[in-house]
Amino acid sequence: MTNWQLVVHGGCGELRLSPEEEGIGRAGIGAALDAGAAVLAGGGTSLDAVEAAARVLEDDPAFNAGRGSVLAHDGHIELDAAIMDGRTRAAGAVAGLTTIRSPIGAARAVMEHSPHVLLSFGGAEEFAREHGLETVDPSWFEIPERRAQLARVLASGGGFDADVKYGTIGAVAVDAAGHVAAATSTGGLTAKRFGRIGDSPLIGAGTYADDRSAAISATGSGEFFIRAAAGHEVGARMRMLGETLQQAIDAVLADVKALGGTGGLIGVSPTGEAAWGFTTRGMYRGRVSAAGRDVAVHDA
Repeated sequence: MTNWQLVVHGGCGELRLSPEEEGIGRAGIGAALDAGAAVLAGGGTSLDAVEAAARVLEDDPAFNAGRGSVLAHDGHIELDAAIMDGRTRAAGAVAGLTTIRSPIGAARAVMEHSPHVLLSFGGAEEFAREHGLETVDPSWFEIPERRAQLARVLASGGGFDADVKYGTIGAVAVDAAGHVAAATSTGGLTAKRFGRIGDSPLIGAGTYADDRSAAISATGSGEFFIRAAAGHEVGARMRMLGETLQQAIDAVLADVKALGGTGGLIGVSPTGEAAWGFTTRGMYRGRVSAAGRDVAVHDA
């Protein structure tokens, strides 16, 4: 039997936070760890664990996923998510949701109840409703801080927020049977336009899981993680170069940085190894196993 592990992230960036803000974020990470650990400690699957952890973070307005997501250029919210099962490499993803409370739940429905991997915008909404996913008014996702953030970005000419925080959330886990899974959910980038979709719902970029190597979830400047095929690249380096999970994560983040991007990765392997890395000032992250737990924001 493998020693189960769960790792979650709540996004990265400059994270120049007040003690109160940091405390709220740490509490959210802790609640997600609790939810996923309850599944794994009870003998549940890694897939159920990452979904449970992601749902907690989607409902937490401290993070850019579900409630608390950033606003697009015209002031509405579009939600993306993906989930992947390392045992079979089955995967599901959604992009551009506006009324589905749990995008990660919708992504799992796509994986389990459709022949497809990625559904987007109106079609994804229709599919989610047909499969009983809870809907909410779009206003439910919005919080005042995100409206103010959009105003700052638009006032600066439409560029990215100078104090950028990639608040994407993610979870990776390995269960007692040695199977890995990954889940990622996000509201994307503040002031995004033209139906922009980042790396989070793209299998092999922001989300990937393979029992032959690792489960990976990314947060950061998505366009660069897409170009690096970051999630798949971590696994490929482990399988073909024999790198450890930490070595592979560090190498991929270096490649992303060389392309001009910043961000972070979390991962677990089927043997129970857990690792993370980031090239920003901080990253909300935490891990839990039968041996204990820890939560961090900045470097130790």
